[in-house]
Amino acid sequence: MLSVPTLWTAYVINFLALGLVWAYVTRSYPKFEAARFWTGSALTAAAGAALAMLRMFVDSLLPLLAAATILIFAACLAAMGVKRFYDRPVSWRGTALITGLSFAGLTFFLVGYDSTAMRVFIYSLGQCLPFALTLRLLLSRQHGRSSPGARLAATVATLIIAIYVIRVAVNLLPVGAGFSFTQFTPSQSALVLVLMFLSMVWNFGCLLMAMDRLRNEVADLALLDDLTGVGNRRHLLQRLTEECARSERSGEPFALLVIDLDGFKAVNDTHGHAAGDSCLQHFTLMAQTRLRPSDMLARTGGDEFCVMLPASTLREGAMIARRILDVCREDAEACVGGDIPIALSIGVAQWSREIGMFPDRLMAAADHALYAAKKDGKNCHAVYDPAPSPEIAAEALPNPALRKRA
Repeated sequence: MLSVPTLWTAYVINFLALGLVWAYVTRSYPKFEAARFWTGSALTAAAGAALAMLRMFVDSLLPLLAAATILIFAACLAAMGVKRFYDRPVSWRGTALITGLSFAGLTFFLVGYDSTAMRVFIYSLGQCLPFALTLRLLLSRQHGRSSPGARLAATVATLIIAIYVIRVAVNLLPVGAGFSFTQFTPSQSALVLVLMFLSMVWNFGCLLMAMDRLRNEVADLALLDDLTGVGNRRHLLQRLTEECARSERSGEPFALLVIDLDGFKAVNDTHGHAAGDSCLQHFTLMAQTRLRPSDMLARTGGDEFCVMLPASTLREGAMIARRILDVCREDAEACVGGDIPIALSIGVAQWSREIGMFPDRLMAAADHALYAAKKDGKNCHAVYDPAPSPEIAAEALPNPALRKRA
């Protein structure tokens, strides 16, 4: 059996390595705040383990007292990292309370009233409490899915808590004499080895959580328009495909708006591309004020936008189009000085059985309505209202009956 001093040395090296890994993650992704706490936790745990090794050279329990307090603080930092990962506020006051009360209790049962069992109880409670407070977050589902890394971290946290509970129970019983960190025994060697392994796995679970989060952020960025922050064409096509499939199964319609800013090229030519970008951003903000939470606004290219309206009829789509036109007209009337008024044309179409599973057909129908709105004088909307039960060819749409609206 390995001696506890040797295992404490391995403990120090293990946490130093983990600290370096988290430090690299922190430097590479400075906005990932959780990594800062996990870096601090690993390095603090290494310092606590190094301090515990002084017990080999001095005949005093004071190094273990200081090491125990530092290790409890490291556990609190780890829990704070989990909270920041889930965008929850962290409380330094709570960390100070857990660490301070643990130190006070350990000191009292070392100096005031010597009790190994009570020291084991207080240290175990100080270690378990931060992990227990993270279990609910680790087991929660984010955006309808749970993270494999979070499940792993939650499982390891539960095992760590169970080990400390067993350790407390054994020390409170007569058969538990000597099962502590004050003497070097085979049981201690096994305990330190198991806890070191679990701490490595817990950090590995957190690393998986970080990788999953960063991968999802990259995937989200691939679906967003850089300038306006709304969905891009790729994201729109994904959502339209999903909505077409859902409507094909249920028969429930949905509507699509195709929007084009009138005279946008002249804005770029006259005022410059920076002014044109500002117009696109301003229009995005105005349009979003007239959309419902379930509606999706996407920029499909240049000055072209689309709005997908789930569970909406053609009439409801036309109503949303009028709202967007009204807010833009009101804004244009309020323009003074160098302000640039925004005008737009909108085509409205509704999904039907004839469109089926092909979102490009729905977009083609809304485009036909948009062209009619442009032809009718711009700054208005038109709806695609085909004849009853038309057969829409795969390559092209028949000439629709278009209704124009101001």
